[in-house]
Amino acid sequence: MNDPRKTVENLFGGAFGGGDRSSGPRRPGGGQAPKIPLGLIGLGIAALFALWGVSSVFFTVQPEERGVVKRFGEVVKIADPGLHFKLPFGVDTVQLVATERVLKQEFGFRTEGVSSDAPSQYSSNEYPDESLMLSGDLNIIDVEWVVQYRIADPMKYIYSMREPTLTLRDISESVMRRAVGNRLGSEVLTTARVEISNLVRDETQTAMERYGTGIHIVTVELQDVVPPAAVQPAFNEVNEARQERERMINEAQKQANQQIPLARGQANRAIAEAEGYATERVNQAQGETARFKSILTEYRVAPEVTRTRMYLETLNEVLPKIGSVVVVQDGQMSPVPLLNLRDAKPAAGEPK
Repeated sequence: MNDPRKTVENLFGGAFGGGDRSSGPRRPGGGQAPKIPLGLIGLGIAALFALWGVSSVFFTVQPEERGVVKRFGEVVKIADPGLHFKLPFGVDTVQLVATERVLKQEFGFRTEGVSSDAPSQYSSNEYPDESLMLSGDLNIIDVEWVVQYRIADPMKYIYSMREPTLTLRDISESVMRRAVGNRLGSEVLTTARVEISNLVRDETQTAMERYGTGIHIVTVELQDVVPPAAVQPAFNEVNEARQERERMINEAQKQANQQIPLARGQANRAIAEAEGYATERVNQAQGETARFKSILTEYRVAPEVTRTRMYLETLNEVLPKIGSVVVVQDGQMSPVPLLNLRDAKPAAGEPK
């Protein structure tokens, strides 16, 4: 068996000046292999170094990114999008940070196959250790939510703490559990969703600024807020009862909206009629008063004439309503026949 050390010496001895210089490496056919000049090897190595240097001088920053340029580990500048230069041969290194891209953290679930800054496992299965929470009235609620954020300061994001995204997850979960625990379960399931989202967003952003993580919270969105599967049927019955109550309240409110304006209209009409009647009576009384005053004035001027006129006017009003008239003088019946005034026909031109 051939010695491996001799085989290596035979193959590379001629190129690097080692091994048997007289014979040199041999071809399989029995001839000697051509020797490689040392100058050509040095030229190739220099070309490789030159190619490496040229390729490491340029770097490109995409529009949604910022480049953190470090020189021997110290940050020297923040590169904006575009083509830039740096010192070659590893003197300057660039770390690209997606500052304009909206990232997200999912709690209680995972989206399959789509994530840029989430844990390594992606599935649609539930995560009860993240989503199950205790409300203020000691009810268990399954809360799933998403935190959308972006990197506002690359320097703080890289150097302020070791794992800023893990810190974001811990703080967001802590704030969400406190927000849910301070409210009734019915409020969390129905009316307090928007309020809880805004509260968690603001308090998480305050914590991120206090720790100097360089993360800006864009929004917090509650996804599925439901009771646990074990009590889901009972919750559905309660929810149906609440919906029935709301329906009955709406129907009662509808009837109230119909009846109250009708009653108000009738009341306004009665008031208007009473006011009209009062105005009529007042005007009539004022007219009677004015007529009496005018008669009194005339009576004072000519008492006899006024008395006679009033007497005749009264007879003119009363006699047509009498059936028969008997004229009696000094207790004796007048030979004049009875007058059937009711049956008498009025003369032409006289009122009936």
